[in-house]
Amino acid sequence: MVQLLISKTQQQQIEWRRGRVLELSSQGFSQSDIATVLQVDKSIISRDVAYLRHQAQENLQKHIHETIPEEYQKAMVSIDQILKMCWSIVSKTADEKTRLQALALINECTRHRVDLSTSGVVITDAIKYVNAKMDHLNNQEKEILQDIKQENDTKKGEEETTTTNGVF
Repeated sequence: MVQLLISKTQQQQIEWRRGRVLELSSQGFSQSDIATVLQVDKSIISRDVAYLRHQAQENLQKHIHETIPEEYQKAMVSIDQILKMCWSIVSKTADEKTRLQALALINECTRHRVDLSTSGVVITDAIKYVNAKMDHLNNQEKEILQDIKQENDTKKGEEETTTTNGVF
């Protein structure tokens, strides 16, 4: 129980520090300056910045994959409902002023619908671009890990050669 409280307190301190790192970074402070202000080692700030960068990437991915499509769908449904109501007003109302206002709103909604439809293509392209970049980064990471493994295997082979030659 005590360990849980310590961990919770430590986690709260880390979250507070990361919040301050983000705040100071957004104000233009360098990592060295942030470390000085917060009185911690530069390596801690570097890890915090890496963590915050990763969180930002995850948040952006969630926004692109979840929030934008949902909001896009809501906007399209809302525009459709407004258009139906306006067409109903146009067909049932004899007052010319009201009909003209409804027709003006129909025109505006139609323009917004076209804008959303064409910008939807841009959003889709942006998602494809982000996914392609993520795939590229993942492939680079795999290549780096393979290179490291190959270097380690080479070093092991050299050590074994040295050992089999009788040199320890």
